[in-house]
Amino acid sequence: MKTYSLAVVILTSSTMAQAAPPTADELLDRMDDTLQFDTRKSEVTMVVKDSRRTRTYSMVSFGRGQDEAAVEYTAPARDKATKMLKKGDNLWLYLPRAERTQKISGHMLRQGMMGSDISYEDMMDAADFRKKYTAEVVGDELMHDRPCWKLEAKARDRTVSYPRRLIWVDKETFIPRRQELYALSDMLLKTWTMTDVEKVEGRWVAMRMEIKDRLRKGSSTTLQLQSVTFGVPLQKEIFTRRWLERRR
Repeated sequence: MKTYSLAVVILTSSTMAQAAPPTADELLDRMDDTLQFDTRKSEVTMVVKDSRRTRTYSMVSFGRGQDEAAVEYTAPARDKATKMLKKGDNLWLYLPRAERTQKISGHMLRQGMMGSDISYEDMMDAADFRKKYTAEVVGDELMHDRPCWKLEAKARDRTVSYPRRLIWVDKETFIPRRQELYALSDMLLKTWTMTDVEKVEGRWVAMRMEIKDRLRKGSSTTLQLQSVTFGVPLQKEIFTRRWLERRR
């Protein structure tokens, strides 16, 4: 009769056993690590569709940490040099044709950026899921043919834009492949999907994002990253009102 050492039995048992699934907090942490960065520069194409027309915009986007972001539109010609600046809880919009800077606040934050499905409030909403939400793992499902953990996340307080989210987190990349964003009344407000995931400079990046405002029939907004660089040195002036109002 064959006999086996205790070490062999333990090793065999451990390899056969399935690893315990991550906790919701661990998934939120991994998602935050994936989406956050020190500095970033990207070139983006934004396509906005509604029931009447399709509009295409090009822009350059800069980011430093979670509290500073700047965007400059480069096309079409009528919107060229339009800029946005985010610093902490403040957001400004510069309109070159009017030669005017406007602070976006109050009800204006809910308006679509350039008429898109992305609100100014969305732009203000930094990726900091662990700080803003409590969550639980409610299952695992395929999303865009990728195995994902499904999370239900609820806001910690009323200052959060979306009181409840359903999030499908990719098991390998920890990219949120799909999000469903709900109001306090449990009405579905928006869906946000991330696809075309690639490894850029050693980190996973979704090169394509699609946002749909469910309160606007037939509308969608697609963001396509043409290029993205992390850890890039950025001029301090970019995140100032001086840069915002500077004309080329």
